[in-house]
Amino acid sequence: MTVVETALGFLPQPYREVAIRHRELLKFAMVGGTTWVIDTTIFLILKSTVLEPKPVTAKVISVLVATLASYGLNRAWSFRTRGGRERHHEAVLYILISSIGVAVYAAPLWISRYVLDLRVPAVPLMTEHLADFVSGQIIGVLVGMAFRWWAFRRFVFPHEDVRRRPVPAAEG
Repeated sequence: MTVVETALGFLPQPYREVAIRHRELLKFAMVGGTTWVIDTTIFLILKSTVLEPKPVTAKVISVLVATLASYGLNRAWSFRTRGGRERHHEAVLYILISSIGVAVYAAPLWISRYVLDLRVPAVPLMTEHLADFVSGQIIGVLVGMAFRWWAFRRFVFPHEDVRRRPVPAAEG
């Protein structure tokens, strides 16, 4: 029994049917949750240490690292039954869409900092930190995930029920 089947067994019947119908989205959301932790951890470490004066740079770096983890997890799990493209073409599209996604993720933080001027000395330090977290880690992530969900299904993994060729075992 898989982890997903075990988890579905705990849900009441009406919710289980909805979860089964939207299992790909739920897997994508679980990968998103995992990569959110990666992104948030790296962002907060960088923003509070070496990149303290450059929060947008810290955000871009944290999203890039989380994106690499996301590709592996999404390809192997969330979209494992989708595809239709050669692996190198798929990877290039994933990187392209993820690059656009970096801008989508970072835009709310940039707006918060440089358009709304929610930074010291215009606001107290605690307000700056709270605004950075909300705009970068909540709004940016939600908008970025919605964009990536749509774009990955539309362009990177466009076809359903695709059988992936098994990876050949290492010869030894």
